[in-house]
Amino acid sequence: MPDTTVAGILREQVRSRGDQPLLVCDQDRLSYADADRRSAHLARGLLTLGAGKGTHIGVLYPNGAAWIVAMLAAARIGGVVIPVSTFATAPEMATQLAHADVEILLSADSHRGNDYRARLAEIDKAELPLLRHVLIDTEPQRLADESLLEAMEADVDPSDVLAIIYTSGSTSAPKGVVHTHSSLIEHQRVLNGIRGLTSEDKLFCNSPFFWVGGIAFSILACMLTGATLVCSNAVDPGETLDLLEAEKPTMTNGFVAGIAALARHPSLPQRDLSSMRRGNLYPIMSPDVRPEDPELRHTMLGMTETGSVITISEDETDQPEHRRGSFGKPAPGFDTAIVDPDTGEAVEVGQIGEFCVRGPFLMQRYYKRAREECFDADGWFHTGDLVRTDADGFVYFIGRRGAMIKTAGANVSPAEVEKAIAKVSGLVAHVVGLPDPDRGQVVAAVIALDDGTDFDESALREGLKAQLSAYKIPRRFAAVRGSDIPLMSSGKIDLPRLTKVFDG
Repeated sequence: MPDTTVAGILREQVRSRGDQPLLVCDQDRLSYADADRRSAHLARGLLTLGAGKGTHIGVLYPNGAAWIVAMLAAARIGGVVIPVSTFATAPEMATQLAHADVEILLSADSHRGNDYRARLAEIDKAELPLLRHVLIDTEPQRLADESLLEAMEADVDPSDVLAIIYTSGSTSAPKGVVHTHSSLIEHQRVLNGIRGLTSEDKLFCNSPFFWVGGIAFSILACMLTGATLVCSNAVDPGETLDLLEAEKPTMTNGFVAGIAALARHPSLPQRDLSSMRRGNLYPIMSPDVRPEDPELRHTMLGMTETGSVITISEDETDQPEHRRGSFGKPAPGFDTAIVDPDTGEAVEVGQIGEFCVRGPFLMQRYYKRAREECFDADGWFHTGDLVRTDADGFVYFIGRRGAMIKTAGANVSPAEVEKAIAKVSGLVAHVVGLPDPDRGQVVAAVIALDDGTDFDESALREGLKAQLSAYKIPRRFAAVRGSDIPLMSSGKIDLPRLTKVFDG
């Protein structure tokens, strides 16, 4: 039976391909053997600090070897990994560390102008009564015996909690999602089979490791197959392109907005990036595999609660027009249902309803919440995502239930309007609903512009007439520099702050 603990998987890969790189991140290199040696050393140090099974260990590093080593060390002794966002402010950090009951924090000193030592110093120690040790770019000085580490590893069960991963908080306060070793590992094993990830692959990922897409769909996915994970923290996009040319990744995954600077770099047309044949970061892929219309390719739907991707397709070819915007089909291991959000009754094919899921790969619960608060009486998790399906079972994402704009009695999906604006103008838009005394809400769009880019509102309005019904076309526009778009610590758009551009 395959191993379903992190330590077990690491041991398997060290035996078969110890010298192969697990991670390449700019100048940072980590082989599977290095990951084993370094994480064992840190794990033995953590044991001398009183860590053990169930100890909550915070991990605050940028993408890189230190993050992976810290995660592996905690997992090997049965500790619970608490990823902390590198974007987090001092108040956000204090809230998460307190809520997650973090006892030991492993942290970088700083990253991209974020001074974590200073931020931690801002926090009143009384707010974090359980936090006993903070190790900033250092490790414990004493080491436990190797025999103790071996005993601790042997005591880790697949059903033990591996991580509490916090949601983005885009529509409510961030919640701690509890996942076990087996739920995350077995889910990635299934997904690897669908997307064809093997030991021969190098996966380029731009997702932060503190997101579930980083820790599960990237790190654990690569570890399961013996693949190499490639990432970059370079500020200069040219340096990242240098890395991609040199390392020749074969597959990509992540969020397209995060590679915008790479796609705009003047050297891109001269780059040889032909090694990247699969994945979803189309703007930087070779023209012969880059789709002319990305909406004719299946994309994926995922969430922290489902341990990363939940809808996916192995078919990476252009789809027929009637399948435009498909998110693939539900991954094996999940039961799914689409229900009326108000009545809970199943909706017909083609009708919009709330996506509900259940199955062994789902989260255990939200931390500090009873299971009854997280699932309905039949064990379904109501995702809050509004979707529809077609006759072939393909899923189409409409929007978040709480994000739908109600204007003059009609529902408007922000995602639909954002896609239309991108199609007409090539511009990135963030669509929100603004209070209106007559219509309840009006549709508004914040346009993110590069320096030196002009915005022609009249031309955009005219172009949208052929794409959207009149009530869906934004009544108000605001153009701001992309760098001025407010972000939460998760890296997602801070919508309440974003709407303030319309004040006054």
